[in-house]
Amino acid sequence: MNIGLDMMGGDFAPLEAVKGLQLYLSQHTGTATVFCIGDEEKLKPLFEEYKIPSSVQLIHAPEVIGYHEHPTKALKEKQRSSIAIGFHLLSTGKIDAFISAGNTGAMLVGAMFSIKTIEGVLRPTIATILPKLSGGEGLLLDVGLNADCKPEQLNQFAVLGSLYAQHILNIQNPKIGLLNVGEEEGKGNILAQATYPLLKENNQINFYGNVEGRDFFNNKTDVIVCDGFTGNIVLKMAESFFDIAHQRQLHKDSYISRFHYENYGGTPVLGVAKPVIIGHGISNATAFKNMLLLAGKMIETDVCGKMKESFKTV
Repeated sequence: MNIGLDMMGGDFAPLEAVKGLQLYLSQHTGTATVFCIGDEEKLKPLFEEYKIPSSVQLIHAPEVIGYHEHPTKALKEKQRSSIAIGFHLLSTGKIDAFISAGNTGAMLVGAMFSIKTIEGVLRPTIATILPKLSGGEGLLLDVGLNADCKPEQLNQFAVLGSLYAQHILNIQNPKIGLLNVGEEEGKGNILAQATYPLLKENNQINFYGNVEGRDFFNNKTDVIVCDGFTGNIVLKMAESFFDIAHQRQLHKDSYISRFHYENYGGTPVLGVAKPVIIGHGISNATAFKNMLLLAGKMIETDVCGKMKESFKTV
């Protein structure tokens, strides 16, 4: 398998990307070849310092798309940027997955227009891990890609989330919940009321019913679906909760520590044809290592292929 890694994306790139690559290579004995995409002049000294083996492929990319650049405009004008070259390699089959902690908008535009959405998928979605009090993991989606959603889109998010939970989180027959203001059928706004019957009739998922905000971290469900506006607020609140815990020296608690973004590496874009993983802008070495591990698992399980097959039957 071939994994593409944007070495120039992130506040602490390329140093933390190189350190993360070293961690991954020292702990992972698989057959993956990592294609490192970035400025050779900056990367070669770091590769020597951190003893990165020659088996790693270095792809020169002299340009970088900044965080504040317009995604579509930057991708079009900066064809020699690390993100543009990464998507070119992915779309032409040179790599099997692409990772970047760079400009999120450029990553989303690249994912949707370079490798396309899976046929039948109305809109891709992004997901985040929910640490369960029991020790397991759940999934919340959408967490920011689609601020306004239609019921049919939430219904598809449930299918995508279910398949991801099965093949990446190793949850058999995951239970799907619809985020709402109450558990009873008929509760909620127009979107929730219209989505409920679609999920209830969807034979591709194990629909539990409505869940509330207090159910994120218990075992009622394994996957929770909502619109991206709501999901992003939940995600940012969880991040602030961890920041407060860190300030108050509570982050060493075995459960609280699981909220640290580095444990999960990055956010997968679900509903596109190949694995694309978007990292946090402040990604450190551990986060880059975990993004590489996630990319490898997505390739090995062919989760994108399984999603494609699932939508063929819809």
